[in-house]
Amino acid sequence: MKMRVEDLSIKGRRVLMRVDFNVPLKGGQVANDKRIRASLPTIRYILDQGGSLVLMSHLGRPKGECRAELSLKPCISVLEKHLDRPVAFVGDCIGPAAQQAAENLEPGQVLLLENLRFHAAETQNGAEFAEQLAALGQLYVNDAFGTAHRAHASTEGVTHYLQSCAAGYLMMKELDYLGRVMTSPRRPFVAILGGAKISGKIDVIHSLLPKVDRLLIGGGMAFTFIKAKGIEIGRSLLEEDRLAMARRLLDEGGEKILLPEDFRVSSSFDIAAGRVDGLTAVDVRSIPGDCAGLDVGPKTMEKFKAALDGANTVVWNGPMGVFEMAQTAEGTFQMARLLADMTTRGAVTLIGGGDSAAAAEKAGVADAISHISTGGGASLEFLEGKTLPGVAALTDR
Repeated sequence: MKMRVEDLSIKGRRVLMRVDFNVPLKGGQVANDKRIRASLPTIRYILDQGGSLVLMSHLGRPKGECRAELSLKPCISVLEKHLDRPVAFVGDCIGPAAQQAAENLEPGQVLLLENLRFHAAETQNGAEFAEQLAALGQLYVNDAFGTAHRAHASTEGVTHYLQSCAAGYLMMKELDYLGRVMTSPRRPFVAILGGAKISGKIDVIHSLLPKVDRLLIGGGMAFTFIKAKGIEIGRSLLEEDRLAMARRLLDEGGEKILLPEDFRVSSSFDIAAGRVDGLTAVDVRSIPGDCAGLDVGPKTMEKFKAALDGANTVVWNGPMGVFEMAQTAEGTFQMARLLADMTTRGAVTLIGGGDSAAAAEKAGVADAISHISTGGGASLEFLEGKTLPGVAALTDR
């Protein structure tokens, strides 16, 4: 059990907090402040306890270069609005200016540092860089679950230089939901996996197969399984080098694994341009040689709906089709709506970030899901049974 933010003696102390403000920007403004809002309960708790706060985050992938378009400055006005107090900003995350700004903080005051990834040492987990970050606080809180699967200076390195390192409320919530799903799910327990490639999901399939009552597979990755059964898939996405692995997983999973029965297919499409012509639903055994499957069909969704009927725990990661195009996103949207309906009937539903989370947002049902993870990669690695460095580094309770 790791230390939690409530275990810290905060009054009169300066807290260095890793947040996930990796937000979309448009015209120099924050286009969606969901990730900032997700950090507010921990921020407010620390301020209410009489602490001062130094916030650090990355934004985008500047790869060690200072890039004005990836500055965290636009987050200041959003934070100030939500917290109803001024937020100081410093144009670097280490160095004399950052150190001075941190030391000048009074209880209840907030300082936001510039983008951590303007320094290559952040992703390299450089010891000297981590030590300089750690010098900005007296206590450490990690509330950035989305980066917990990375051993970076701000998630793992700093913990070597601070005595008390705790999880924030968002981190705690993520670990609580994911932990319950993996260790004590209410049954029946169903997992739904989609997305383009089987290669990115092999470890999670291996981890989930012994635990779930059913495993539903959609998206592009389904075609490698279908081909492994000897069924022709036309021009659909195929990972030739994973066919043997798919056969082994099908043998291992047996009746637990459910594959699509039909697909919406087209012979003329351009995903980059968002164009698809003549989309038609066909049986899985009747995909024309010149066509590719781009979304699961209506029979598949009926089959999946029946398989989910009565489930008490559901985990979903990965879209059911080419989610980037409106014409081929219907299976994914249907799945999002289906999970929302199940939640209202008492099921625990968990969406593992990424495109599935975006689908729930676009379908207007995000608020109806039990929990949508803020970290696609981190939640996937947790479901794979891997240790997350950003969690392992926290102080034991």
